This record gives sequence, C-alpha cells and structure tokens, in this order.
Amino acid sequence: MPLSVSVITPSYNQGRFLERTIRSVLAQDYPRIEYLVMDGGSTDGTVALLESFGGRLQFVSAPDNGAADAINRGFTQVGGEIMAYLNSDDFLLPGTLAYVTRIFLARPDIDVVYGHRIYVDQDGREIGRCVLPPHDSEVLKWADYLPQETMFWRRRVWDRIGPIDDRLQYALDWDFILRAQAAGFKFLRAPRFLACFRVHDEQKTSANMHVGQDEMTKLRRTHLGREPTQKEIGLVIQPYLSRQARYHWLSELGVLRY
Repeated sequence: MPLSVSVITPSYNQGRFLERTIRSVLAQDYPRIEYLVMDGGSTDGTVALLESFGGRLQFVSAPDNGAADAINRGFTQVGGEIMAYLNSDDFLLPGTLAYVTRIFLARPDIDVVYGHRIYVDQDGREIGRCVLPPHDSEVLKWADYLPQETMFWRRRVWDRIGPIDDRLQYALDWDFILRAQAAGFKFLRAPRFLACFRVHDEQKTSANMHVGQDEMTKLRRTHLGREPTQKEIGLVIQPYLSRQARYHWLSELGVLRY
C-alpha cells in the first residue's frame, strides 16, 4: 500500500499566491494525500478561496502566533506516515509525492528526503535553478543550503524531535533540520527538481535580516560549540559551493542526470 502523506500549508493574507500552492498539491498523481491549510485569519479573500475547493482539502482559519505555531497545530491534526510543510507562496512540481514516497519505500534507512529547487518570480515564471550536490552533514552545521519546500520526512522524525521551535522567526527550518541531523536521522538529496521557491517583495526573509542573522548565530553556537567568524564560515562552505556550481554547470550542459 502507498505511504500516506500529510502536507501542511501555513498562510496569512497570501491569497494571490495560495491558489497555485493548493493546486500543486491537489494535482499530485498520488492516492493518499492529507492536505491541511492553516490560515491565520486572513482578510484578503483567502477564506473564500479555501471554501471554493470544497472537500478537496481541509482548512482552519483562526488567529495564530506565526508560521511555526500554525505548522505545529496543523501537524496535531494529521496522521500521515510522511510529513511536509509547504509555504503559501511556494508550490510542488508534478509527480513529486509519488517520486518521494518511492524513495522512502525503497530505502527504509532514509529518514529525510529533499531535492533540487526552481526559483520563480511573483508571477510564477522561472528565474533560476538550484542544483545541489549530495548531502553534506558537516557543511549543514555552518550554513542552511537545504531547500525547505522540497523536504519530506518520516513521522518518526517528528515524533522524536518535533515540534518546530516557534520562538524562531527566520531560522526555524534550519533549526528543525539540524536537530534531526543531530538526532542521527539520515538525509538523502534526491536527484530531481521537487518544488518551486517563489521570490517576491513580501517575503519575510527580505526584511529585518538582522533577526535572521542573530538566529543563525545562535544555531551555529549550539551545533558547533562556538561562534565562528564570517571568514571561517566562508572557508568551510566554499568547497560545497564549488561542487554546487559544478553540478549546476553539468545540468545546464545536459550531462547531469537528475
């Protein structure tokens, strides 16, 4: 029997992007999807949009304390064997769920799967690609290179290290990933584009960057045992960035198989 998959989308006043996100999940050619949108009480017509899908998805619309709180509360209401969350401005590529679950079935030793990402603009047009080399657990302690929208994990990961740390505003993805890795869970970078990351002016990662920098510094201090300088960080991650550039170049030439 196919593995069941639970996907949570946290959203607040993202109605102009949300429909594409929802349709990307509902259009997956996969029989066991549990999809829940956690809306923070939007006032931009989001609720009407959610209602227009009828029984094809579940949703809750009520005030929350941010994305992490919405994700955590959402995961208390679903029971999938494979879990993921997809932000309201990103979207999955066709066939992603079927592909990812095949990996989990074939590789019972793998706990977390992620893949390549495509960058799109606010209108959904491709503006770039991120082709990643295989997982590097050491580099991940220094910098977050993992595309969150492409990440799926087994429920046993959440049961052991969850929930998302709702004290964080920007580095919550990296914190969850680092805790999973520190707990001994095994990661696999899948050789395929799995999702699209939307770049637009309203992203929280585009403003108040000092908050994100502070959070990343704290995470490095926790997982490295000290606070490295920017020069040290650059020296450590440069070989990985070089490998990534090589993978991207090979993919552009059509030599690299996804």
